[in-house]
Amino acid sequence: MANLILSVDDSATMRRMVGRVVATLGFELLEASDGLEALELLARHGPDVALVVLDVNMPRMDGEEALQAIKADPRLAGIPVMMLTTESERSRVLGFIQKGAANYLMKPFTPEDLSTKIAGCLGDLF
Repeated sequence: MANLILSVDDSATMRRMVGRVVATLGFELLEASDGLEALELLARHGPDVALVVLDVNMPRMDGEEALQAIKADPRLAGIPVMMLTTESERSRVLGFIQKGAANYLMKPFTPEDLSTKIAGCLGDLF
C-alpha cells in the first residue's frame, strides 16, 4: 500500500504544516520545493506515493506544469493530486480539475480543512 504523501510547496512553513496533518493521518511525508524536485522524487518513489499536495505558485516549475507532467506520465497518472492555491478565480480552479487534479484547497486553510480534503482524495485508503 502507498504510504507516502508528497508535499510540494516553495514555503517550508507550508510543507511543515502539511507534514503535521499527514502524520496525524498515519502517512509519511516527502517534501519538494518546486515541481521539478517533485518529479524527481516521484521518479524514485512513485509507487509508494498515495497523494501529491501541490502548490500552484512556485519557481522553476509551477504547480500547473507539474500537474500536467504527472498526468502525462503513465507511471504517475494514477496518483491523485490536490492543488493548494491562492487562486480564487473559478475558471482557473476548474482548469486544474479538468487537467486531472482530484481536488483543491484555497489558502489560507486550517489543519482540519486540509485533513478533510486529504481524506476525501484518498477515500479507500482510510
